[in-house]
Amino acid sequence: MVHKVRSFNRTVTQRIGALQDEYLASGRPLGASRLLWEIGEGTTDVRSLRARLDLDSGYLSRLLRSLEEEGLVAGEPDAADRRVRRVRLTAAGEREHGLLDARSDDLARSVLGTLRPTDQERLVDAMDVVTRLLTAGLVEIAVEDPRSEAARFCLRSYFAELDARFHTGFDPGRSLPFDAAEMTAPAGLILLARLHDEPVGCGGLRFAEGRPALIKRMWVSPTARGLGVGRRLLTELEHHATERGSTRIQLDTNGTLHEAIGLYRSSGYVEVEPFNDEPYADHWFEKRLGGRVRRRSRAG
Repeated sequence: MVHKVRSFNRTVTQRIGALQDEYLASGRPLGASRLLWEIGEGTTDVRSLRARLDLDSGYLSRLLRSLEEEGLVAGEPDAADRRVRRVRLTAAGEREHGLLDARSDDLARSVLGTLRPTDQERLVDAMDVVTRLLTAGLVEIAVEDPRSEAARFCLRSYFAELDARFHTGFDPGRSLPFDAAEMTAPAGLILLARLHDEPVGCGGLRFAEGRPALIKRMWVSPTARGLGVGRRLLTELEHHATERGSTRIQLDTNGTLHEAIGLYRSSGYVEVEPFNDEPYADHWFEKRLGGRVRRRSRAG
């Protein structure tokens, strides 16, 4: 498998011209051209550029300096926070971005042009799969302070989605409490998933002496769905519950959340009788950590 990955990398880098001193006859290497393209597509915060491209800060600074010397980009402090540096394309940079875009289209057409239509479809479908799997590998999951801006962003997004999807809307004030204190050790925790340093998912866990661990606030951003983030969050939450000595784990959910219910069932959760009076729940699930619980009277 390692040999095949390396062979794939060599083929792709050669085919797209990444080995050349100049990428797409632009007079600059691939790294600088990619940076120019990202700025032109609206990513202007230098910190976000570094995270999105996974570049060393020193190397990014050198690339930006070279683009500035060409008169293609200009940098300035953020108006709201002078600690944040932003960059933008100049008029010359916008023209160069358009040229780079056109040449990139031409390169893509040349990749497809020698193939039969059926092989073109096979190649594009395979590229979609590779892109999704490689992107999934970039997602990082870690315990987060529930009071952080990233955690609060995820929770706000979660509440907004529930409000849009539930037939009755969603009011956090009516739901059973699950506040920051309950997501802080030793009472519990919250996991955040990040992609390119941006929060794209969360899941909370609460511990109770003599009772199963409880999962709440499971959410994945629409931009990250299809990457397996929900399943990874669920697995990590179960791992943390096991480490704390829990032998069972529970969660409740609403029937409109079909994707979540499918995830729970495929992950070994079985539907059980209600174990709380959550007003927005109409499905309650439980899993024995290290095994499955015996199905109770409620239909699963």
